[in-house]
Amino acid sequence: MNAEKVEKTIIETIQKLDKLKSNETLVSELSYCWVSFKSDNNPIGVIEKGRKAVEVLKEARDKNSKAVSKKLIEDLEKALS
Repeated sequence: MNAEKVEKTIIETIQKLDKLKSNETLVSELSYCWVSFKSDNNPIGVIEKGRKAVEVLKEARDKNSKAVSKKLIEDLEKALS
């Protein structure tokens, strides 16, 4: 996982989750894991919380296709792989 490539996608994901107000705990956990990753380069938390974020974003997209862009979900999935 390359921090430079992932940074934009993670930040967009955090902003989108915050805007959706669907899972505030996940927003704070993902933010914490991202800051931690930047500090210690251990991607485990980012990957775990990122996958959970993908699920939440997909659920939001299923309810309202305009709420979350397909590109954001695809970019996040690609970044986490």
